[in-house]
Amino acid sequence: MARKILLVDDEPLIVKGLKYSLEHDGYETDSAADGEEALEKFFSGKFDLVLLDVMLPKLDGIEVCQRIREKSDVPIIMLTAKGEDMDKILGFEYGADDYITKPFNVIEVKTRIKAILRRAGTPAATENRKVIRVHDMEVNVANRSVSLGGKDIRLTAKEFDLLQLFITNRGKVFSRETMLETVWKYDYMGDARTVDVHIRRLREKIERNPAQPEFIFTKWGVGYYFTDKD
Repeated sequence: MARKILLVDDEPLIVKGLKYSLEHDGYETDSAADGEEALEKFFSGKFDLVLLDVMLPKLDGIEVCQRIREKSDVPIIMLTAKGEDMDKILGFEYGADDYITKPFNVIEVKTRIKAILRRAGTPAATENRKVIRVHDMEVNVANRSVSLGGKDIRLTAKEFDLLQLFITNRGKVFSRETMLETVWKYDYMGDARTVDVHIRRLREKIERNPAQPEFIFTKWGVGYYFTDKD
């Protein structure tokens, strides 16, 4: 079944070009020109990924991203015409998985979409079930689900990728650069602080007290690692 992408941008030429290129590659697409229409279409349909402009009429992309994240962990790529770090960081604060700065190359967009959808997982029925348990956390690698103390934890695609990297390499310290290369899986030109934002969000979800972590620890001046203690 073709993957379906929601394109949200108020510039008709950008939407037209993306639709043509993505549909040529076998994706299904739908589009919205403002934030309210984007939310209406998203919650009335089923999408595998959202390509979301930051600057939108009615509701901006940051608010749209936040509202989607309240209900769904679908991958979201933000599009921004601005170059300021705060716009990029704000996008990640509200749960975006990636961002692309305008003007962009459509080949780059397709590469990032393909990478994120590949990591978004395959239904558990088609994979061997694999569950990793640490303390009272259970991570199901096959269906990309996480529970803590029997309670389900909703993670974004990038947050799960980071957790999987950590939990399958317990005790190993990863630098920010290594995590960008391993998890993002392409030539990432952004700020390495992106990793810190994702780590903080992940800690807020899986740590009972992020100030005194049980799972993800900081190796000052080096990077981060997952506990090696049972």
